[in-house]
Amino acid sequence: MLSDKEIVCPNNLLDYAHKKKGVLAGIVNAGKPLPMLSVMDAVNEDLIIPIFIGDKKEIQKCADNLKFDISKFETIHEPVENNTAKIAAKLASENKIRIIVKGHIHTDILMKEVLKREYNLLGKTRLSHVWHMTLDKEDKPLIITDGALNVLPNVKTKMHILKNAINFSNRIGIEKPKVAVLSATEEVLDSVQSSLEAKEITELAKKENLNAEVFGPLAFDNSISKKSAAIKGIKNTVAGQADVLLVPSVEAGNALVKMMIYFMGACAAGVVIGGKVPVVITSRSDEAPARLASMAAAVVALD
Repeated sequence: MLSDKEIVCPNNLLDYAHKKKGVLAGIVNAGKPLPMLSVMDAVNEDLIIPIFIGDKKEIQKCADNLKFDISKFETIHEPVENNTAKIAAKLASENKIRIIVKGHIHTDILMKEVLKREYNLLGKTRLSHVWHMTLDKEDKPLIITDGALNVLPNVKTKMHILKNAINFSNRIGIEKPKVAVLSATEEVLDSVQSSLEAKEITELAKKENLNAEVFGPLAFDNSISKKSAAIKGIKNTVAGQADVLLVPSVEAGNALVKMMIYFMGACAAGVVIGGKVPVVITSRSDEAPARLASMAAAVVALD
C-alpha cells in the first residue's frame, strides 16, 4: 500500500519563490545530511543565502560529504542543540535573517523560542501552519491547515488560521480561494462539535467579507470530489473543488497529510506563517524535495 513514487518539488511553488531571490535564512542545528542536502538544493535554486547554526565541525563534514562549498556562507558555532534555536530567534529579531529553517532539532524547542515575546516575532494574527500539497511537478496544489501547530483550535483561532491560509493562497496565484471547513459530516449536528464550528466560521467569513469562498461543514469526500458532492445533493461553489481544507484539529490535518505522503507520494511543503518571519518546521524524516519545497513556501510567504 505504501507508495514508491518519487517525491518531486512542484514547479509552480519554485516559480513564485524565484521572484524573491537570495533570502537570508537561518538553518537551525544544520549539521545533519538531509538538512544540508536541502539547503544545497535551495542555494542552487538561488532561493536562499544560508547562515548555518550548530556544531561547526559537523556542518562542515556534512557539506564536504556533499561536495557543497559553504566557505562563502556564515557559520555560527553552537554545539548545544537548544541554544541554536535561541540564536536563530535573536537573528530574526534583529532582521539579520528573513526566514528560519528547522534542521535536526525538535519542533517544540524551536517554536518555544520563536514564540517568546522578547524576540518580537509575532504578527497581528496568530501563528498557524499550512501544507502545500502536490503530487507532480505541474500539479495544482491543495492547501491543508492547520495540521502541525494549533492542536485543538477554537473558532477564534480558526479564523486566524483561515485568514493566514487565504493570504498564502493569494501569494501562489489563487486570487479567491475556495475553502472547505472540514468536519466528519456535511450536516450541522449538535453531537459533532466541529460541524457547529464550521457553520459559525462560514457565517463569520461572510460577515467579515473575506476574499474567499468559505463553506462548511463539509466532509472530506464532498470537499474534493464533485461526484461525491453531486450524489449527496450538495450545491455550493466550494463543494468538490476546494483549494483549501481547514481541518478541525491537528490530528485530522496531520493524518491527512501523512497519508498523502506515504500512500500517494505527495510533496508536502510546510511552513508556519502569520508572524514576522516564516518558519520551516519539516519532519526530521522528510525527504530533500519536500524540504526544498518547504523553503520555497517560506520564501513565497515573505512580505
